[in-house]
Amino acid sequence: MSGQTRRPGSRGGPGPSGGPGPSGGGDGRDAGPRPVSRDRDRDPDEKPRSMERLADLLPGAAREFGLEEQLEQARLASAWLSTVAERVPAAAGSCRLVDLNQGIATIEADEPIVAQEIRLRTPELLAALRATARTPVRQLRVTTRHV
Repeated sequence: MSGQTRRPGSRGGPGPSGGPGPSGGGDGRDAGPRPVSRDRDRDPDEKPRSMERLADLLPGAAREFGLEEQLEQARLASAWLSTVAERVPAAAGSCRLVDLNQGIATIEADEPIVAQEIRLRTPELLAALRATARTPVRQLRVTTRHV
């Protein structure tokens, strides 16, 4: 080993300056990320902030980045999936909300029979969707997926 002391966990030789690298051995590339200590950057007199739920932070972040419409569409898609699973279990997994534009929700069905079932039960599904979703939906447009 040419007279160098090898430390446990190091693979390589000396660092760029000829001595051990910044990780205490090796060339510094295999050391991995160091944990970031936020405590040393914080004022000792400052009280730590309380924990906040991600679900509470998401709307503000979406508003800040101009993603409110996409967030609402994702919420409505989630509400649609749970509504279909509850009201039309045979169609669950075979249809999805693909677009929301001016209160018209476009539903894509995998098979024509599923599309027909959704069309027949539109009044019931719309009522359930309106009760659970924040976004006003006035109409369902059902299409069949073409492969």
